[in-house]
Amino acid sequence: MNTPTSAQAFPSWNDATTAGMDEPQRLLYRSNLLGSDLRITNYGGGNTSAKIWQKDTLTGQDTEVLWVKGSGGDVGSMKLDGFSTLYMDKLRALKGLYKGLAQEDEMVGYLPHCTFNLNTRAASIDTPLHASLPYVHVDHMHPDAVIAIAAMAHGEAITQQVFGGTVGWMPWLRPGYELGQQLAACNAANPGLRGIVLGGHGLFSWGETSKACYENTVDLIRRAQTWLAQERAARKLPVFGGAAVASLLETERDATLARVLPVLRGLSAEGAPKLLHLNTSCEVMEFVNSKDLEPLAALGTSCPDHFLRTKIRPLIVPEAVYQLQGADLKARLSELLSGYRADYAAYYQRCKRANSPALRDPNPVVILLPRIGMVTIAKDKATARIAGEFYLNAINVMREAAAVDQYVGLPEQEAFDIEYWLLEEAKLQRMPKPKPMVGKVALVTGGAGGIGQAIAKRILADGGCVVLADIDQDALNTVGAELAQAHGEDHVYSVRCDVTDEASVIAAFDRAAIEFGGVDILVNNAGIASAAAIEDTSLALWNKNQSILATGYFLVGREAFKQMKAQGTGGAIIMIASKNGMVASNQATAYCAAKAAEIQLSRSFALEGAPLGIRSNVVNPDAVIRGSKIWTGKWSEERAAANKIDEGDLEAFYRDRSMLKRSVFPEDIAEATYFFAAEHLSAKSTGNILNVDAGNLAAFTR
Repeated sequence: MNTPTSAQAFPSWNDATTAGMDEPQRLLYRSNLLGSDLRITNYGGGNTSAKIWQKDTLTGQDTEVLWVKGSGGDVGSMKLDGFSTLYMDKLRALKGLYKGLAQEDEMVGYLPHCTFNLNTRAASIDTPLHASLPYVHVDHMHPDAVIAIAAMAHGEAITQQVFGGTVGWMPWLRPGYELGQQLAACNAANPGLRGIVLGGHGLFSWGETSKACYENTVDLIRRAQTWLAQERAARKLPVFGGAAVASLLETERDATLARVLPVLRGLSAEGAPKLLHLNTSCEVMEFVNSKDLEPLAALGTSCPDHFLRTKIRPLIVPEAVYQLQGADLKARLSELLSGYRADYAAYYQRCKRANSPALRDPNPVVILLPRIGMVTIAKDKATARIAGEFYLNAINVMREAAAVDQYVGLPEQEAFDIEYWLLEEAKLQRMPKPKPMVGKVALVTGGAGGIGQAIAKRILADGGCVVLADIDQDALNTVGAELAQAHGEDHVYSVRCDVTDEASVIAAFDRAAIEFGGVDILVNNAGIASAAAIEDTSLALWNKNQSILATGYFLVGREAFKQMKAQGTGGAIIMIASKNGMVASNQATAYCAAKAAEIQLSRSFALEGAPLGIRSNVVNPDAVIRGSKIWTGKWSEERAAANKIDEGDLEAFYRDRSMLKRSVFPEDIAEATYFFAAEHLSAKSTGNILNVDAGNLAAFTR
């Protein structure tokens, strides 16, 4: 989602759309509208509520129910089942159980006892804040413009100035029951408020109808934006102290990233695969190229939603480091990462409590490269991308705050107490176990064909990411769009690649590095098929087979091998060869010879790859007719002629020829490929051949 400029209008409330809605539906509409604009709140951040009178199933009487966004989720994309529902009378009664700040986490355990109508959506830690306010409709948002004011050294006075006394101020306090009580007290002590700014955190605002609440919220944000813009213009100060360096040209930037990111990804993995996301937006470049980059980045982020996903501060990689090559590059990046991990461990030791959860992954999430941009690293692509969006929020906050006043990050201990909060740890422990391919990237050549698609789908189904490489741009566009729609745009990237062209192959792997950080799995699947008697096999036909099936497999395999070696985390190479590589077919000399070369090529990769943890194996299909692109050309006609049968009888012919009398489909090849690709299934298999041919005695490997 792109962030609109501050000059653009916020989304408008549509009375016609909401005319027939009930209160829960209007609450959902308001929530989605607020979440549709990243100037209002960050992804997954903030929450909304409404106090609605409903009939109690047990008593038959009307009772007041708090509808509030539940734990997790995103206001922009949530549905009605994303709201928790709780009895307001029970929530109010909790005040009698409250023992004070030291025991406030215990209050979370009482929230399930307040559940209305057996709703299974867990209530969030912000529930008491919404319950404590006397307004029917309440929004809690994280707008960059308001957080900038909340993160200023003189934020309280500036809040008074910006909003003319119509918005209150509360100093930083961790979300929870105590904050809810203080929020209510602040509101009661200041009649007529339209909202309250929480120091270092965000904005609470309200209204008596859903529409009034929405319009109040966006108006307050607009006022903050306008005031900040006017102040910046009046002061005429260079943004972030002005530029210290200029951005690299795109070609030089991409070449550098293709060389650096696989090394960075591998060094950051530490036993668990990770994926990278690149952000080179104008806002990011303005920050990473600035004179104030290091001092501002060192202050850390302010809003708790930001540093929960980005860690409290980023790692900066100087240009002198990322311009290095080979072993020197790896050594210096390793030193930087080791230093970051040591600093993070020291932060943990300084701040930990007696009951703090164990130290988590100490590697950086946000990495800033002057002249290049921002790279974020996480267990999967979506998490990495979202972390980048959150740090972009932090950049926006720092830019606005530093231009007007002094930017202030959260105190270190407060940041730690949020990051290692026992309630946050419990949420992490409840998350489902990741699928086995999460964090892995597979590049599939011939990815737009029937077998290529089936292989991609199998890897995607288990959480992996796929780079679809194919020479057919139209088919690539169609298949890539279908897979992205089914599995998410974060998981699929399409690149046109001619496997016979060395530059095209190198460019495909460069794009894989820039999009994901590198490749863990190569499926060499691009193919053609041809048939001709030996005396009719022209040199052009021979060379075409060798160029695509032998040279092409070598070029793609070589680049994958180089990238896997740079990552230093092993890898899997799978050659989709053929039964014809084991036993020749009549009148297919060029094809059979090239397929045999693929098998021997795989053995060579297995031999040289073993010390590096790179495995190489072969899948030998036979007679995959349904869904396979090679059977759409002359190959089908030629094989029918060679076997003296009608073309329409080919599938039955090959099925009946097999020992098992079964047809072989693209999905069968995909399963075999997945076995060799999956570390949890075949970690000890290399140099092997798996025939998927329904049984062919002549093709037995031994």
